Amino acid sequence: MIPPQEASARRREIEDKLKQEEETLSFIRDSLEKSDQLTRNMVSILSSFESRLMKLENSIIPVHKQTENLQRLQENVEKTLSCLDHVISYYHVASDTEKAIREGPTGRLDEYLGSMAKIQKAVEYFQDNSPDSPELNKVKLLFERGKESLESEFRSLMTRHSKVVSPVLILDLISGEEELEIQEEVPLEHLPEGVLLDVIRISRWLVEFGHNQDFMNVYYQIRSSQLDRSIKGLKEHFRKNSSASGVPYSPAIPNKRKDTPTKKPIKRPGTIRKAQNLLKQYSQHGLDGKKGGSNLIPLEGRDDMLDVETDAYIHCVSAFVKLAQSEYQLLVEVIPEHHQKKTFDSLIQDALEGLMLEGENIVSAARKAIVRHDFSAVLAVFPILRHLKQTKPEFDQVLQGTAASTKNKLPGLITSMETVGAKALEDFADNIKNDPDKEYNMPKDGTVHELTSNAILFLQQLLDFQETAGAMLASQVLGDTYNIPLDPRETSSSATSYSSEFSRRLLSTYICKVLGNLQLNLLSKSKVYEDPALSAIFLHNNYNYILKALEKSELIQLVAVTQKTAERSYREHIEQQIQTYQRSWLKVTDYITEKNLPVFQPGVKLRDKERQVIKERFKGFNDGLEELCKIQKAWAIPDTEQRDKIRQAQKHIVKETYGAFLHRYGSVPFTKNPEKYIKYHVEQVGDMIDRLFDTSA
Repeated sequence: MIPPQEASARRREIEDKLKQEEETLSFIRDSLEKSDQLTRNMVSILSSFESRLMKLENSIIPVHKQTENLQRLQENVEKTLSCLDHVISYYHVASDTEKAIREGPTGRLDEYLGSMAKIQKAVEYFQDNSPDSPELNKVKLLFERGKESLESEFRSLMTRHSKVVSPVLILDLISGEEELEIQEEVPLEHLPEGVLLDVIRISRWLVEFGHNQDFMNVYYQIRSSQLDRSIKGLKEHFRKNSSASGVPYSPAIPNKRKDTPTKKPIKRPGTIRKAQNLLKQYSQHGLDGKKGGSNLIPLEGRDDMLDVETDAYIHCVSAFVKLAQSEYQLLVEVIPEHHQKKTFDSLIQDALEGLMLEGENIVSAARKAIVRHDFSAVLAVFPILRHLKQTKPEFDQVLQGTAASTKNKLPGLITSMETVGAKALEDFADNIKNDPDKEYNMPKDGTVHELTSNAILFLQQLLDFQETAGAMLASQVLGDTYNIPLDPRETSSSATSYSSEFSRRLLSTYICKVLGNLQLNLLSKSKVYEDPALSAIFLHNNYNYILKALEKSELIQLVAVTQKTAERSYREHIEQQIQTYQRSWLKVTDYITEKNLPVFQPGVKLRDKERQVIKERFKGFNDGLEELCKIQKAWAIPDTEQRDKIRQAQKHIVKETYGAFLHRYGSVPFTKNPEKYIKYHVEQVGDMIDRLFDTSA
């Protein structure tokens, strides 16, 4: 049971809490009433604001719509005015641009093209909007006049500024590749830079807006003329300035030109002059032949004009390639892409035709030379043909995209030259074999026949053109003629392209054939001499000349490709002729040999018959020695080494035989006048033999 005091305290506590809760409840009730009042006030304010906004909106929207309409109307008016101004401007184009068109584009191309653009737009406007208006005809007429002025300006610029390339500059251009050291690139400016830019702009305008292609014909005609004249100028330069010792020089860099050349001469082809130099070289070694008859026109003393013409043509071919390459680079900038190949084809025709015609003239001249057996003239074909083949890859590259007839011109010329070259080689071999024996044309002293020197010199020329000559022979399928089997590995897909090894074997066989024909002819010619000894000297000189000439050049290596024993064979022939010659002295030495001489005892008096025999032997020896020395002194052995060898051998034999005879019978009393029979001492006999083959003695 809770004590009364605690219960009373608890009741008071509860009453205090109840009183606090009532006060809190009263505060909350007052707060809610205030909140409701505030809400009602806010709702009233918002309602009033909404009402005011609706009134404002109803007032502003009509004004906004009206303003928008006014702005649209203003824009339409402005656009209409602008269009009117634009249209009206077309009606003034003719009058505004007529003066500029009349004055032309010279010196004011930018302004002129601007005027043409205005006229073109006017033409397009009237065509679309007023095709029947007189204004259309007016601007059309003005446009055509302006286009004609542009065409005329194009022609004028090309004509005035297209210059012929000087021969010196061309030589610099084509000779730069011959130098091993790096050279500055030779500039080749066909048109000044400013003029070129104007030409390009006019070209593009005429194609894009003028729909005109006639200017392309103007372009190729002018540039074609300059190309052709440049090449002809180079050829004329050669004719005027070439000397017997070389070709025109040219300085390497145009802006550093001096009076004296600064560049080495362009490498000369191996032409006739080299053969003449070889002949001089052999002459210095005692191998020169004296003039002997031959129906082959001699190689010596040829007019240097043949070399000049050959060099000129070779350089003109190189010049054409370089200039054509340069022309194409210029053309690409001026002519539209789809017209470039056709225009270029037309541009190069005159120059190319000139080169091909001159080449055909060379072929024709070679054919005529073959008919008259002037094979030295045919030699001009060899360096030209070699150069054409070397240049053909560049030719083909330059002519890419041109017509088939244009591309086929060079191969056609090469084929013609190969054909005439092969014909010359075959006819030369036949003429060596069939050269007639003409007694009055044979060398009286038995020296080298002109036929031999001509044959060797001609073969020497082939050394510089081994591949060219081999290809000539191969192109005519001469492998069958020489019985050389064709190995499929030695030929390419082209029937006229053979391996260098096959061509070398073919050329070796040909040279052996010529040498064989020459040997047969020399044997035949030697029979013209009545004296077998002179015949032997003649054959000896010719065989020795051939052998030394082969040894002093690469001919011996070339011959050895198919005939290993050629050198040994010639040495044997030379030795045989020496032995034949030595037999001519038997009629001298036979008088004083042991056979048929009287045998006597010392101190025993000779009988008349024995004395007579000794006299006859001395007299026979003396007469024979004098006769042979007199005759053979006029003979010639140009090779000093061979001459000394033959003299020494003969001197040894005769001196030994005569010495023995003189020792045995010189002191025998076979006559009262010994000086009548013993005319010579042994050394005198040797001196007489030493003067053999010496016309100056």
